[in-house]
Amino acid sequence: MVDTTHIRQGARTQSGTMVDRLRQLVHAESPPGAVRRLHACADLLESWISPLLGRPAVRVTRDGLPHLLWQAEDQRVLLLGHYDTVWPEGTTRDWPFALAEHVATGPGVCDMKSGIVQLVTALSLLPDPSRVGVLLTCDEESGSPTSRPLIEQQARRSRAVLVCEPATETGALKVARKGGSRYEITVRGRAAHAGVEPHRGVNAAVELAHQVLAVRAFAAEGTSVTPTVLSAGSISNQVPESATFCVDVRAWTREELDRVDRQIHALTPQLAEAALVVGGGINRYPLQEAVAMPLLEVARRAGRELGLPPLEAAHAAGASDANFTGSLGVATLDGLGGVGGGSHARSEWVDVSQLPDRAALLAATVAGVLTRQRRGPAPAARGVPARL
Repeated sequence: MVDTTHIRQGARTQSGTMVDRLRQLVHAESPPGAVRRLHACADLLESWISPLLGRPAVRVTRDGLPHLLWQAEDQRVLLLGHYDTVWPEGTTRDWPFALAEHVATGPGVCDMKSGIVQLVTALSLLPDPSRVGVLLTCDEESGSPTSRPLIEQQARRSRAVLVCEPATETGALKVARKGGSRYEITVRGRAAHAGVEPHRGVNAAVELAHQVLAVRAFAAEGTSVTPTVLSAGSISNQVPESATFCVDVRAWTREELDRVDRQIHALTPQLAEAALVVGGGINRYPLQEAVAMPLLEVARRAGRELGLPPLEAAHAAGASDANFTGSLGVATLDGLGGVGGGSHARSEWVDVSQLPDRAALLAATVAGVLTRQRRGPAPAARGVPARL
């Protein structure tokens, strides 16, 4: 039986500590790829989490990037998050952590440093975290290129994954996410003098324009195909010899991502003697609702026992590392982090008055999963993995 009264009271006594930790963590800048800064932030996180778990972190370094892993021997639950942000080094000099009434602002305050603070607090509320693993990566904002194998390895060792990315602005948990693909399409043409003999060239910029329109036509209901960064040529009086553009694809189903992937790789040049090189591909498949529903049931029960408002479920267009774990068929629930908004913008905010209750929700959900597993797996609903 989960002692939710103890959990909620314990979380609320830490409200001041949680705000202090959030301030520290925001000012421990963790820009993408900034190795020195990332290691310093990792030091801070280790100092908080290792004493609570009674075991040291393994600093798994890939391409110099330090991912923090606290692996449990009999790991049933994995708490997953990332401590990198999209904000460049020095951002806190002109945009420091600030608190006005119950709203905190600052770089990464919502995505997802408040979620990490809640994770730390939740660990302190668990009577026995010996079967709980924690993985905090530092390249999620770059697409998780070095951490993905580690995430998938730890998910396979677990019966459930709880992801501490932000909730919605209304506090809803995330049970589905779009999958995403990234492409870079390079056009090869032939240079020529733009004024004297343009007919001798093969204009890569014109070919790029054809391909941008072709790619945009691959979009469908619920599937976005968006050309983003474009470049062509290097000097104004020369027919461009090369051009490049990037494409961002988001879809709710695996089938749609596969369809667009086939179409992009089947692109053909429209100009004679032009050539195309397609790089990239599917980055992560969607998080399907079916893998989240067993954990949503546990979280809702925990919320009721804590006396919290009813928990809603939401679908999110953005991807996260939950896509990786859910695609393995491991029960995965996302959105257990801070209640806020404005991620990746100067309007980023989080409601600090909700930090204690959301930490209590995370702790009670972990405890509920562990209790449920001791009783044995529940029968699976149609299409739902029986992993709990």
